[in-house]
Amino acid sequence: MRPIRTATLGTATALVALLACAPFGSAHENDKGNGNGNDKGQVITLTGRLAEQSRFPVNPGGAAAQGDRTVFRSLLFGKDGSQVGETGGTCTTTRVDNGGAEACVVTYSLPGGQIAAQGMVFGHLVPGPPPAFDNAITGGTGKYDRARGSIHAETIAPGERRFTIDLER
Repeated sequence: MRPIRTATLGTATALVALLACAPFGSAHENDKGNGNGNDKGQVITLTGRLAEQSRFPVNPGGAAAQGDRTVFRSLLFGKDGSQVGETGGTCTTTRVDNGGAEACVVTYSLPGGQIAAQGMVFGHLVPGPPPAFDNAITGGTGKYDRARGSIHAETIAPGERRFTIDLER
């Protein structure tokens, strides 16, 4: 078995997983129309950079195991490069065969509220860049109260991910 990789960002990464320190308008936002003039939903694209990560292995110094836990925090940046928030979350290894799997719970803190997300990440034990993943938005606070939708995360550089937050209204 392989040890947990240090480049994992979680949902959110990483996720998973946002600090309110810049206007939210600095993030790349798009409205998405549904063609009938009703509330459109929103797509937010952010870049996350791993800021802190701690591991709590079941077998310290040994092989990856079910129950290994990673706690992380990533800073989030908008299209113009200004920090717009942060993520904080945990991922727990649920499977070590076939590349591994982990269940993650992440909170995205943004100006005006928070977005909660959770889901599975598959292949986190495979050598190379961390895999892309999709997580479900399970709720939110403030302007994201009752949020639903999904978050897609993909690695764009070591310790860096692009998050596409697709909010349904």
